[in-house]
Amino acid sequence: MRIYHNNLHATLNQGFKPIWLIFGDEPWQKNDSLSVIKSTCLAQGFDEVIRFTADDKFDWSEITHEYQSMSLFSNQRIIEIELLTAKVNELAGKTLLALSEQFTNDVIIILHGPKLDAAQQKKKWFKSLENSGCFLPLYDIEGNQLNQWIIRQIKQLGLNIHQDVIPLMVQLFEGNLLALHQELQKLSILFGQTMVTIQDAEKIIINQAKFNPFQLIDTLLKGDLKKCIAILDQLQHEGAPINQLVWFLHKEISQLIKMQEKIKKGESINDLYKFYRIWDKKKPLYQHALTHTTLSNLCHGLSRLAQIDLISKTASEFNPYVLLSDVCITLYHGQATSKLPLNYEYS
Repeated sequence: MRIYHNNLHATLNQGFKPIWLIFGDEPWQKNDSLSVIKSTCLAQGFDEVIRFTADDKFDWSEITHEYQSMSLFSNQRIIEIELLTAKVNELAGKTLLALSEQFTNDVIIILHGPKLDAAQQKKKWFKSLENSGCFLPLYDIEGNQLNQWIIRQIKQLGLNIHQDVIPLMVQLFEGNLLALHQELQKLSILFGQTMVTIQDAEKIIINQAKFNPFQLIDTLLKGDLKKCIAILDQLQHEGAPINQLVWFLHKEISQLIKMQEKIKKGESINDLYKFYRIWDKKKPLYQHALTHTTLSNLCHGLSRLAQIDLISKTASEFNPYVLLSDVCITLYHGQATSKLPLNYEYS
């Protein structure tokens, strides 16, 4: 069984699950999911929690021994296993598969860790556990989903917030759900039932949005250039290394150039998805990028990126983060930027 975070409470109300699989990199959803599952199980009599942290040297026989042993303290137990890596080795897979064949109603296993790739999710051990219990993949909450999430949190906290505050919070905190939840809690403590205006929010809320290069690339593929510029601005404030951002952009633009060249030769876009191992979730992003960029603009963007790389290493009077915004714009509006030198801001 596979659900998403907003279905968690309803699923818990459906009854006992011997295994919970929670995988993903979004921290607020992970912390909240673990807390809600364990508190629900505690209310049902599972009042002992045994925790394990599994790295590549972990002895998986400990899990088997713990699962099969009788507890001195409680008849009903939770065994929580945190995986430090998304790569589950053969021995771990065999142990987990064996456990799936001997589940009882007295023990609940919570297995959580980083995001699992498609190959791991197709493994026999994972399919068996998912069929027996519940898999909760954690994805970033963005766009309209983030708006709905904020509205739900406002209701749960009993806040009275003016509708204009919600777009502000989306702008400031998209990509950092944990900080957003903390700010909502802060507003709840400070204002209680009193209306929170946009002016109140602007005075109190600190811009803690945290982005990463992967989000920059996804936003670029979508063609949301305004948000690309906002992300680059935030990454600059966070001290993201410029050479790292150049590497990510170079890798992505180079791949788009190769894909455009293959399309020109008659290859289908579905064949390209298979060749470049594009995940299903990413396919609409690439579809947009490939239909809204040209080979000429991509090559021009890559050339400007090379110049920016050199400028960032040899000159200090230019802001390389601003220049990277130029590259993002060039991919979609190359005719406009081709007439401008990279130092046009200072010309």
